[in-house]
Amino acid sequence: MVFYKKAFLTIGAVHFAEVVAFYQSLLEQEPLPYSPGRYAQFQLPGMVLAIFSPHPDHAWEFSAPERSGLSLCLEIADLATAIAKIAQFYAPIKEQTIIYASHGREIYLYDPAGNRIILHESC
Repeated sequence: MVFYKKAFLTIGAVHFAEVVAFYQSLLEQEPLPYSPGRYAQFQLPGMVLAIFSPHPDHAWEFSAPERSGLSLCLEIADLATAIAKIAQFYAPIKEQTIIYASHGREIYLYDPAGNRIILHESC
């Protein structure tokens, strides 16, 4: 059984407004939904591009030169179920790594090549 509902390409942007303005011009569309300073979503054929302002505790991770702001974000129905499923083939995820945000709960993990994956459970 699949544990995710939807997939997004996401960009964590410390310079949120600049990045959103760039993609507005590039894609010739307004973001929808849009929360100034926090979240912008662009609907593209076959995918969704989401730009978010990282939580201050994680801003370093999205601005460090050795890390990309790009992430694969999987929207999931139940974070506990996803964590249990992933624990079958990936190192166990510690409870303290869960991030509590106004839009829900999420965790970050990394594939063997170091690419960030965000598992997001909406409120």
